[in-house]
Amino acid sequence: MSTLIESLNWRYATKKFDPSRKVTAEDLKTLKEAIRLSASSYGLQPYEVLVIEDPEIRKQLKEASWGQTQITDASHLIVFANKTNVTAKDTEAYMNNISKTRNIPVENLSGFSDMINNTVISLPQEAKHTWTAKQTYIALGSLLAAAAELRIDACPMEGFDPEGYNRILGLDKKGLNASVIATIGYRAQEDDTQHYAKVRRPAEELFTTI
Repeated sequence: MSTLIESLNWRYATKKFDPSRKVTAEDLKTLKEAIRLSASSYGLQPYEVLVIEDPEIRKQLKEASWGQTQITDASHLIVFANKTNVTAKDTEAYMNNISKTRNIPVENLSGFSDMINNTVISLPQEAKHTWTAKQTYIALGSLLAAAAELRIDACPMEGFDPEGYNRILGLDKKGLNASVIATIGYRAQEDDTQHYAKVRRPAEELFTTI
């Protein structure tokens, strides 16, 4: 069995964290890099990621998360915030980044730029909001896999009030929206969920080869 599969079998959505244990700066850097390197449609990465450490802010966010203790007990809270509206300026910034990174004249990227503008930027506002929110879930998956390999516990969470998060973190003023969150840290010994057998559909039901 591969190391990755072993790690994915090990992980579970941790319900109770040990508040005395903290993720090291080095491991946190690795997790952030895994998020940064995550797959993203066109490579556009239409989101920002907030790493919440401040205990007072996390108390406020706990209230906007229906009192779930993971928000304050975990080592860190990760908030994935999608851009509510991507524009041609985002495409332009991305093209400039490609040009600088790959040493390519930016004018040589006009075809790629036009494709993004025609397929994404031209979408209605609501459709763009949905599209950018979906991108955050891809990044979340990268975080969960990386955390599992480091034997760092995590809990992906949709059980929170996005409007409350947006207000507390000032995201709405930045054209951002809290789409999904994750807590990371280390499981508490009394978290009974860690002893449950992992329940997944059998491969023969899940996969179809055509």
